Amino acid sequence: MKDYELVVLFHPDLEMNLDPALDKVKKLIETNNGKIVKEEAEGKKRLAYTIKGQEFAVYHYYELQLPAEAPAKMSSVLNIADEVLRYLLVRTDDRKAKYTARRKEVAEKETEEVEKEA
Repeated sequence: MKDYELVVLFHPDLEMNLDPALDKVKKLIETNNGKIVKEEAEGKKRLAYTIKGQEFAVYHYYELQLPAEAPAKMSSVLNIADEVLRYLLVRTDDRKAKYTARRKEVAEKETEEVEKEA
């Protein structure tokens, strides 16, 4: 299983009733043996340019773990979904995750040292 990030831009008319569209994406992830690690609702935002005649979209962010064949299958479904204006599915960089974890450890050690001195 590899780590991925998925950002989905949903049609702005779905803002009031987004649950069926979110359930569809979650079901798609689960049917491809994926696991959602983190999920964030970014809300409705103005787009930099119009997409399918829309100036706004509802953003939703996922951090996923997927098997190797899953991204291609998910892309084929997301490409034809009416609810989705655009999506971006990318593999995360392992080096960035290690760097972030290391920075967190260093920050925690510095905090502990400051607390001991006080």
